[in-house]
Amino acid sequence: DTAGVARSADDGSGRLSVMRLDVNRGPSFARNAAIAGSKSPFISILDADDFFLEGRFRNLFAGADWDFAADNIMLIRDDATGDATKIVAPQFAADPEFLDFERFVEGNISRRRVQRGELGFLKPVISRAFLDRHGLSYDESLRLGEDYELYARAVACGARFKVIRSCGYGAIVRADSLSGRHKTQDLKRLADADLALLAIDSLPEGSKAVLRRHERHVRDKYRLRNFLDVKAERGLGSAAAYAFASLSNLIPIVQGVASDKLEALFRRVGLVSSQKPVPPLRFLMAGTSTGKER
Repeated sequence: DTAGVARSADDGSGRLSVMRLDVNRGPSFARNAAIAGSKSPFISILDADDFFLEGRFRNLFAGADWDFAADNIMLIRDDATGDATKIVAPQFAADPEFLDFERFVEGNISRRRVQRGELGFLKPVISRAFLDRHGLSYDESLRLGEDYELYARAVACGARFKVIRSCGYGAIVRADSLSGRHKTQDLKRLADADLALLAIDSLPEGSKAVLRRHERHVRDKYRLRNFLDVKAERGLGSAAAYAFASLSNLIPIVQGVASDKLEALFRRVGLVSSQKPVPPLRFLMAGTSTGKER
């Protein structure tokens, strides 16, 4: 009961407003509605079941040289503890850096058999003034990658995106999370969002090159998923016709199917584990411990 938990935190100061949508219109719509219904000069997204660590905002607001400021995320497997809020996070050194467009987009290209750690997972504090100045909001057509798209567009508009390695956000990782079971069309919409970003005239060629790589990465995932959907719904003949319609379809489909078959073979002969081991606790970004805990 997210709404009930939120109301229980009301201190009577009038600062808390709980909005409840009658229809689930996706995360982008909900974020935009909350931003429009609030007045704070700074915005911080907190997903349901996640939590902030003590001292988070003190660390993020230690400097005022940013438009977006994000910290490390502690990723906790949902069965790892009875009360995740009692987990003590190591005290990492801040090691601040600023993300440029190329670094950010490159950091969102996932790799096979590697634990997910895309920079689009970051949950920055966002300057409302920057959003208003550039007319930015979440793309409500997206149900996958909506944070990535907003951050990328903001950095393309000149946002100073500061990242510190100290950990201030706790995220519960579930096997059935929405981000892990997106629909095929969600991938297509995300790839199309990259094409829209490519239309920004002010982007230098280096930024456009890495954006094209991200678009191909997502589009290839879509093509493979769509091939499998067509095969399941209309049979192998229709799926083959889709695959052979163009080399752009054929190459990622052949590569994806071959990789899946090879991985299945390796699992059968015991060369790889049947499931990727998910550690009970990990961090989105590597950090240097100061030897303290909080």
